[in-house]
Amino acid sequence: MLVLSCASVAYPVQWLRVSMATQVRSRTQVSFHRHDNPFVPEVVKALDSLDAEFRAVDYLVACNTSRVLKAFQNARVGSHHFGGSTGYGHDEVGGREALDQAFAEIVGAESAIVRSQFFSGTHAITCALFAFLRPGDELLAVAGAPYDTLEEVIGKRESHGAGSLKDFGVEYREVPLAEDGGLDWDALTSALKPHTKCALIQRSCGYSWRRSLSVNEIGRAIEMIKMYNPNCLVMVDNCYGEFVEKIEPPMVGADLIAGSLIKNPGGTIAPCGGYVAGRKKWVEAAAARLSAPGLGMDCGSTPGDIMRTYFQGLFLAPQMVGEAIKGTFLIAEVMASRGYKVQPLPRVTRHDTVQAVQLGSCERLLAFCEAVQRSSPVGSFTKPVAGSTPGYASEVIFADGTFIDGSTSELSCDGPLREPFAVFCQGGSHWTQWGLVLGEVLKHI
Repeated sequence: MLVLSCASVAYPVQWLRVSMATQVRSRTQVSFHRHDNPFVPEVVKALDSLDAEFRAVDYLVACNTSRVLKAFQNARVGSHHFGGSTGYGHDEVGGREALDQAFAEIVGAESAIVRSQFFSGTHAITCALFAFLRPGDELLAVAGAPYDTLEEVIGKRESHGAGSLKDFGVEYREVPLAEDGGLDWDALTSALKPHTKCALIQRSCGYSWRRSLSVNEIGRAIEMIKMYNPNCLVMVDNCYGEFVEKIEPPMVGADLIAGSLIKNPGGTIAPCGGYVAGRKKWVEAAAARLSAPGLGMDCGSTPGDIMRTYFQGLFLAPQMVGEAIKGTFLIAEVMASRGYKVQPLPRVTRHDTVQAVQLGSCERLLAFCEAVQRSSPVGSFTKPVAGSTPGYASEVIFADGTFIDGSTSELSCDGPLREPFAVFCQGGSHWTQWGLVLGEVLKHI
């Protein structure tokens, strides 16, 4: 126990606070080395070195929580907004409007549509792209190849006449990444053509071995795109990026963003759904693609207690994202110490909630995912098996013992069975679970 005697030297109060905080941290670090420690030595060592990074994440969480709280207050969110609606969904009491208003303010957009009717992030992104593009237009992917599940949407991979952008006469090109894994600024300016109607920017790394883009980099790209082609619209795939920074792409000029509610903005409790946000005209066009022209944003039943989970999940999202970011720091620190290549590198500022680890062999990739599944709260007794999954070009293995099917904001990992056999780790409602998972992983790879 720390005792301050009245007869002690009168140290300044500020010094005493710092001294006490230092002793508390010291005792915490010492406790990590107790014989009953739940973490393996590699995790303990990593935790001892990540104090500054974890404190920076806590500050980020506070800033983003403040923004969310203000938006909820401005939308006058009340318990009457949590009820569901059936049938056409006409007779609901303003929950949709309040949620859309709050979400738009949080991401700095004119408008937003947040709906359970979006199947996934890919579905929401598709609605946004079809809002922009018409026959004869061109879509330009400016951050290299997009995520696997968009290949059939674009028509880059055969859609068998199912209605891809290519089927509707939309041309497609992509700008390869620079050697450092970032945007190729020179190639971007020369790639823009007069009929380039939409530039697609994927914020997260997807299944590519590249660094994810910061919002400032996205803002710089948007500025260049608008300079060389003022009529070109910018669509940002925002999956895995929400609340990782203090600003979002609409704040730096993105015309639309889209993503999934069972990733970051659902706060680990939203059971389904997605969103599109940005300029009002184009949000309404995306809503018409989701529903039908003339119906737009005014219809759509939301049965049960889903609206409450959307509001509550959105409020929890900054905290849950903060825990996931801490998990990425821990994974990178531990796996790099074992000699594996990691992306992002240890202790580098994060721009999404994905941590990639290059495992180098199919056997290690399978072993990693199996260890994650064994350490999950749901389905720990099952063994993940790689296989064909709708929308993916390669066989993929998923480890996702989550309470909500496919909820990568909880804790999951996956990877395509192709070189360099990288595993992509996401989410985590608290960093301590990754600490435990890593102990199981290190036994088997």
